[in-house]
Amino acid sequence: MKKFLNTAETMIADALLGLSAAHPELRVDFDRKIIARAGGTRRGKVGLVSGGGSGHEPLHGGFVGTGMLDAACPGEVFTSPVPDQILAATAAANGGAGVVHIVKNYTGDVMNFQMAAELASDADVAVETVLVNDDVAVKDSTWTAGRRGTGATVFVEKIAGALAERGASLSEVAAMGRAVNAASRSFAVALTACTTPAAGKPGFDLPADEMEVGVGIHGEPGRRREKLGTAKQIVATALDAILSDQPIAAADATIVMVNGLGGTPLIELYLLFGEVSANLNRKGIRIARTLVGNYITSLDMAGASITICKADERMIDLWDAPVHTPALRWGL
Repeated sequence: MKKFLNTAETMIADALLGLSAAHPELRVDFDRKIIARAGGTRRGKVGLVSGGGSGHEPLHGGFVGTGMLDAACPGEVFTSPVPDQILAATAAANGGAGVVHIVKNYTGDVMNFQMAAELASDADVAVETVLVNDDVAVKDSTWTAGRRGTGATVFVEKIAGALAERGASLSEVAAMGRAVNAASRSFAVALTACTTPAAGKPGFDLPADEMEVGVGIHGEPGRRREKLGTAKQIVATALDAILSDQPIAAADATIVMVNGLGGTPLIELYLLFGEVSANLNRKGIRIARTLVGNYITSLDMAGASITICKADERMIDLWDAPVHTPALRWGL
């Protein structure tokens, strides 16, 4: 294993030091391991909190800022943050109008966020939870009961975050987050395993001429392992899975993200997006907005995910709203 490290044990703390130094608009609490807006949450605004295991950067700390999250809590690599940590992030995000928890559907995340929400309620902080479960590759796994939460998390944080910025109520923001999740589907393919610093070796063996189809963001196995196909074939497989689960008509507008899993060069991601665009164009499906890049990763895994949201006019309007975070910036 070759990684830029001091020690595997201090990786998260050291990375938080770097994040704080690079982004003074953020406030990093090193003791409780939470990331929040330096100016806090505006009084009367609904706060948004998300979090999960580290190793998926820029998710979630990279999406803290105007128009998205108010606070994030990174756990250890691929490990859920603990309830006290989530509670601290909830308190940091509370502007008096309640807090929305955006939770990816992994067993540890769901359990710990639920415990934190109950603790927050005891402290008279109203919390609504939006569960993200967009991955169509598998319904159940050793990590989840039901579908995994993956790329749609970015869409939920952006669109619900924009609505909160406009002064919507707690129930309205939560309802929008759930609507975006319901309209979104994702599918991922891996060409290599990722290497966690603590393990020091790849999480699984994947021969050079094979790929994992339907992989999870922690390297969990997908639908099957098969011989490496062309980009056109891989995209067709992913889109068939997505569109068979979420039919999209020619008149529908979509937001499409081609996301790198950490070890895929941007040239390959653009190549994949070209195939996605051509495939959807042949079906008459309109791509209204796009993202191409690394937004929800799996350490150094070579691979990519495709996420499609069947978006209505209000979602697109909120997508276009100003955002200023380390990972997404436009309109300001």
